Amino acid sequence: MNKTAIIIPSRLAAERLPNKPLKMIKNKEMIIHVYEAAIKSKSGEVIVATPDKEIAETIKKIGGRVELTNKNHLTGTDRVFEVFKNVLQQKSEVIINLQGDMPNIDPKVISNLVEYMKKKECDIGTYASDFNSEEEKKDQNIVKVLVKNKISEETFVGATDFLRDYNHLQNVYHHIGIYGFTNKSLLRYVNLKRSKLELERKLEQLRALENGMTVHVGLTKSLPLSVDTDKDLEKIRKIMENEKK
Repeated sequence: MNKTAIIIPSRLAAERLPNKPLKMIKNKEMIIHVYEAAIKSKSGEVIVATPDKEIAETIKKIGGRVELTNKNHLTGTDRVFEVFKNVLQQKSEVIINLQGDMPNIDPKVISNLVEYMKKKECDIGTYASDFNSEEEKKDQNIVKVLVKNKISEETFVGATDFLRDYNHLQNVYHHIGIYGFTNKSLLRYVNLKRSKLELERKLEQLRALENGMTVHVGLTKSLPLSVDTDKDLEKIRKIMENEKK
């Protein structure tokens, strides 16, 4: 069994953009773009975790691996854990939770996070990028991460907060929806109760910080966009259609 598992939680029932994993971008479903980026990272076994047969069939048609999961999970990490526990028998040493709504994720972000998590210097690793515009800073749909010190591409820095308001704070970055766990930290995380700030801000990563888990953040010069609205979808279509083939 591969020591690293990249698990992509995906479901059709998104509140702001229903059926978004199957939205077409450059003649491919969004979830396929994410799956292919994970494969290109050459970092471990790639599995899509979904409660929806439509998503499962989409991945199967390209020969990908998919596992059907319980439809009642409250978070993506709970869905990842089901696969880690029931399918992988908790044997993976590094587990990457890669959000299924980032079709332009750079494979290097995935592979770099895997390598960092192998060092076991934190409970959870994640990534961020600089803001691309003032509009991004003000956008409540874009999650921000506050870190202890300025990040460079060569370093990972401790996170102190995740928020939706920019508030002109220093050392705030555009958070990217990818999380690295060790097997021990994933087990610990899923057994914690949902926290106060997690529920208030609808950001599950706050559960880790509120319970004293260490979260380290790396920096990428690429800007993987999370697609949450029709506006996001049109934006990512324009970006990816203009990319060099």
